Amino acid sequence: MHFLKKRIFCGLSFIFSQISIFAEQEIKHSTIQDKIDTFFGDYVVSPLASILFWPIPGIQMPLVVAWLLTGALFFTLRTRFVNIRLFWHAIKLVCGKYDNPDQKGEVTHFQALTTALSATVGLGNIAGVAIAIGMGGPGATFWIILVGFLGMSSKFTECTLGQIYRKVRKDGRIMGGAMHYLSDGLKEKNLTGLGGFLAGLFCLLCIGGSFGGGNAFQVVQSLGLIKSVIPLLHESSWIYGLIMSILVGLVIIGGIQKIAKVASLIVPLMCCIYLIACLVILGFHIEKILPAISLIFKQAFSPDAAFGGFIGVLIIGVKRAVFSNEAGIGSAAIAHSAAKVSNPVEEGIVSLLEPFIDTIVVCTITALVIIITGAYLDPANAEIIAQNQGGALTSAAMGSVIPWFPYVLSVAVFLFAFSTMISWSYYGERCWAYLFGDESSIYYKIIFLIFTFLGSVITATNILEFSDLMILGMSFPNILGLFILSGLVKKSLLDYESITFPSK
Repeated sequence: MHFLKKRIFCGLSFIFSQISIFAEQEIKHSTIQDKIDTFFGDYVVSPLASILFWPIPGIQMPLVVAWLLTGALFFTLRTRFVNIRLFWHAIKLVCGKYDNPDQKGEVTHFQALTTALSATVGLGNIAGVAIAIGMGGPGATFWIILVGFLGMSSKFTECTLGQIYRKVRKDGRIMGGAMHYLSDGLKEKNLTGLGGFLAGLFCLLCIGGSFGGGNAFQVVQSLGLIKSVIPLLHESSWIYGLIMSILVGLVIIGGIQKIAKVASLIVPLMCCIYLIACLVILGFHIEKILPAISLIFKQAFSPDAAFGGFIGVLIIGVKRAVFSNEAGIGSAAIAHSAAKVSNPVEEGIVSLLEPFIDTIVVCTITALVIIITGAYLDPANAEIIAQNQGGALTSAAMGSVIPWFPYVLSVAVFLFAFSTMISWSYYGERCWAYLFGDESSIYYKIIFLIFTFLGSVITATNILEFSDLMILGMSFPNILGLFILSGLVKKSLLDYESITFPSK
């Protein structure tokens, strides 16, 4: 044990010493940020974008967007609108009405739901929605909501399969997720080779997603907002990256779980404060709510809408919605696979609440605040919109009504970013261990911390595009596997309903 602690301390010391050296160089040669950013954009983002965002001839919709929409609609129809029919039942499950002390698992329905929500509720809702409206106008909100509604069925499908194919290790830990149902589920369909390939591809993309959307994106967006209240960070953004690297490193390498526990306790409180502030702002402008909703619907289908008309707004809405709720990409199945259940379908039903809470409720409220305050049209915010600094735009919108709230919001987004990074480090580490073994996890954690620091020196646009590429890319192997295994999910759902609702 002493030797292990010594290795951990040495590993952390090495990482932070290298980051400090880099930071000193950055002070002396400020152009190094530009060089890193240019390299990252030209040799990482652009080649990947040419593949995943290939426009389908005729409709000019990126392949990945069409894939996500098709999958969400298919699963909604396949499950006979489970997102509507069993919505109230999902609430009862979370409240513990159907809990059984003999259920096998590590966490309750409520704990699994909050764990998964900690990775989704946060900057995707605060910054992502603002980016969507800044780029595509109010109409993007409609598509965010629609994708959230359809995504409830995608989330149900993948989390049900996550439970069906989870494994219990000798040490009692439960392991599950898309990589397990892709490999084992397709093996049962005599598609062993395809299953292995899809599981491996999913893991690689999830690891990349954890570095981007679950890490660097959180840093760059929270930094953009916090700069507005701490001017020092405008010239020395690397300081923020260094602080984040130290805090996250203490948890994922140093094992100091108290930091993560404190954050997990504070995050729900900050989320409540944020929502209350939004509702107060909407209350001050109650007469503008209906016109704002009308504008959302009008611009959602307008051929003259921003960013390429109707298709352009739809694309932005889909990308930001999926980035926010992660429905269809398979990440949440990792958290939900550990829940205590009497039937795998139970957890699938619980999970469909995530897109509803995350997207239909939180994202919609954020969008209304930005639209009603007119922050997206204010010339003073043109620069932060152009730089995709969504968090700063939301802060400006709320600050125009509650002048002191940006200070509270800066604390909230810091905590949101931190909790999301811890959750995604777990997702990525599980995928890394699936590919390379548990003993190699330390290498993943080191790379994760490097990306934490890079998030403070790479532009928001490049981070956003890289994050989209990785997270949206996870949908290709995941949804293909869900298509093939959807018959099993349908049968399991019918069996569950016949037992739970025998009178129907």
